[in-house]
Amino acid sequence: MDKSYINNYKSRHQHPLNRLCHTIGIPMITIAWPLFFFRWRWALVLFVSGWLLQFLGHAIEGNQPAFFQNPIYFFIGPWWLVRRVAQSLGLLRSSPSK
Repeated sequence: MDKSYINNYKSRHQHPLNRLCHTIGIPMITIAWPLFFFRWRWALVLFVSGWLLQFLGHAIEGNQPAFFQNPIYFFIGPWWLVRRVAQSLGLLRSSPSK
């Protein structure tokens, strides 16, 4: 991943409540996609709720979602979350710019 995208994403997600909203919302959105084939109503609830959490987090942070700037951030968000979880579990070392 390009460091400039990652650093920009990190700069837009500094507030702890925004990070919490993303930590919950991103998996909800991600899980909703395959779930649409099996339980579309549950998938819709997860999808909409996940996005509401994303926008709530950005309202708290006082900025707009990064994907308004560039659609590549649709992929940066899940990547950011996977790295944070892996670092929390000790599977990856924390970067100095965390």
